[in-house]
Amino acid sequence: MHGFEEEANKKEHIALTMGDITDGEPVLARTHSECLTGDALFSMRCDCGYQLDEALRSIAREGRGILLYLRQEGRGIGLLNKIRAYHLQDQGADTVEANEQLGFAADLRDYSICKPMLEYLGISRIRLMTNNPRKVNALKKMGIDIVDRVKIEVGRNPHNTHYLATKAGKLGHLLTTHQDDEEPVVG
Repeated sequence: MHGFEEEANKKEHIALTMGDITDGEPVLARTHSECLTGDALFSMRCDCGYQLDEALRSIAREGRGILLYLRQEGRGIGLLNKIRAYHLQDQGADTVEANEQLGFAADLRDYSICKPMLEYLGISRIRLMTNNPRKVNALKKMGIDIVDRVKIEVGRNPHNTHYLATKAGKLGHLLTTHQDDEEPVVG
């Protein structure tokens, strides 16, 4: 475990590493934004905790990799605003609409800390576990060499179907449509 602090905002982030990550070969990696409700409280409203668990399992199966755990709760709006967004979602807003109703952009996450974290750890090329093409583009713009995007689709359940549809439809996440998403045909 390696700790990092952003000078500009004093946010603290960690990197969990396993195995030899400095041999020059692309490293299996996940940049994971903090989600207290999903990661620690096992919320079924999102897929965050499921993705965190699967990323750690994938790294363990491979025997080497890195997880960058970034302190940017609620797509960057913070925990208390995320709770406010949850209340708006309970009244019918989707995750994007809720953030916007609170006066925020749909996604305020900033990945600029990732490059110095990876450089400090001697990682030059990664295989990124994500479904988010915006994350891939943001990291590539910073000069991070992403040799492969590894999909990480886990945790779909009846409580997050609308959330996942919103991620795909409004935020551009690359998610497979599952047969369960369709209304059953009766007749």
